[in-house]
Amino acid sequence: MSKIERGERDIRRLDVLVEVAKALRVTLGDLLGEPVLLEDDQKNDDVPAVRDALMAPQRLSKTLFGGGFEPEYVDPKPVAQWTEDAWSDYQGGRIGKVVAALPRLIKTAQQMESAGGDGSYKRQCAAVSARIHHLAATTLSKVGESDLAWIAAERAMQAADTADDPLVLASAARSGTHALLAVGRFDDALQLGDAAAKWLTPRMNAGDAAALSLYGMLHLRSATAAARHQDRSIANELLDKAETAAEALGEDANHWQTGFGPTNVALHRISAGLDLGDVPFVVERSEEIDTAAMPVERQVMHLIDYARALSLVAKDQDAVQVLLTAEEKSPQLVRHCAIAREVVRSLYRRAPVTAGKKSSLLLALAERCRAVSES
Repeated sequence: MSKIERGERDIRRLDVLVEVAKALRVTLGDLLGEPVLLEDDQKNDDVPAVRDALMAPQRLSKTLFGGGFEPEYVDPKPVAQWTEDAWSDYQGGRIGKVVAALPRLIKTAQQMESAGGDGSYKRQCAAVSARIHHLAATTLSKVGESDLAWIAAERAMQAADTADDPLVLASAARSGTHALLAVGRFDDALQLGDAAAKWLTPRMNAGDAAALSLYGMLHLRSATAAARHQDRSIANELLDKAETAAEALGEDANHWQTGFGPTNVALHRISAGLDLGDVPFVVERSEEIDTAAMPVERQVMHLIDYARALSLVAKDQDAVQVLLTAEEKSPQLVRHCAIAREVVRSLYRRAPVTAGKKSSLLLALAERCRAVSES
């Protein structure tokens, strides 16, 4: 611990960080020094508004806050379109726009869930609410708000139960795996992913492209959990199942905003290899994969993994260039990613001093990522 604190030793495995966090009785986010608030390029900060929307007291009791009035009818179709637009922003790496849109979407979801109507209307509203809260959970996980992400994931799963649609439920379960991975609950993430994948099996076996994509992504999330838990055999088994689904799908598609296909499976193999300590494999394979067809979010997360691997083999200049490329694609994803921040911090500590200064390029990146204090 002393060497880690002094910057003389890097932690290569996330499961070690999880164990340290448990021993210290702090969250993984606290240990990684994740920023509490997200700011976009205009210094707008909407995470507190998301928190207020998720934790509104009206969510706690319809009896206490119903007031005896019938809630106003909300047409779920335009809300569904707003939600998918926000999902497009997420996949495009425009996290600030997503965070700005979430408070209104969450409040609208609450209003829809409180409205009357027949069973079909309630199921439609619940399906949209599940998508909104799934987006909230995934986004909040990305910016270090793991506790809020869990609240959103739980709401997504509850709404999906009401929607009574296996695709909605399986998609919502992805949000649960994101939230569980964010807090280091790898066994629970593995269990949830496995249960949701089994629930989808009948639709997947029928050749439904959306079901194949969700089934494959659930196995990829579970493989990530297994790799972070250092269970190589289970991780490889799950990756193989995802690869079989990708082969059946036959293309890099984006059903239900999964970005699922052969390329995404290959990217997850690299990510799992990094978690399992196969750093030379990650360095060798990362440049070989063409990610142009992938959503920007997946491209950026892959580049962060690649930069981390390069830093672990002391290819520091290459790592900096990879991070700068990732930052060009999505500044907010890089600057609010705890792993990217740790990589930058390690690079900065090791950087040589010339004429009393460190590389201005690296210093500027470190300051933008809040890896060092601004001068």
